[in-house]
Amino acid sequence: MTSIQVEAQISAEQLIRALEQLPPQELDALVDRVLAIRAVRAAPHLPADETELLLRINQGMPEDLRRRYEALVAKRDSATLTPEEHTELCELTDQLEKLEAERVAALAELARLRQTTIPELMRSLGIQPPTYA
Repeated sequence: MTSIQVEAQISAEQLIRALEQLPPQELDALVDRVLAIRAVRAAPHLPADETELLLRINQGMPEDLRRRYEALVAKRDSATLTPEEHTELCELTDQLEKLEAERVAALAELARLRQTTIPELMRSLGIQPPTYA
């Protein structure tokens, strides 16, 4: 993980300038964590079951797997994928689909608890679909 130096007390603008120094993949991981914090703060009096569901909803694909998945997709799109890489891409796709199915199940459960629809729940919490979907 990249280290950045910041002052002990910083303004929001200084924090943004510090974040601009992060590589894209670390910034993406940080954004996922910030969205999880935002979701928890949006409903500060959440019961434990809702908190657990929000954590599951905001859990993304691990960064190393996402990078490898994106590299393999790029190779597939450029028609340079080897048979071994095709097998690996299929396995990563299966993992990604499992993660997304677990995320949707958590969204559905949270929507049920809050007596709303999944799209409305996502809008109210500012939850975006994953960028790799």
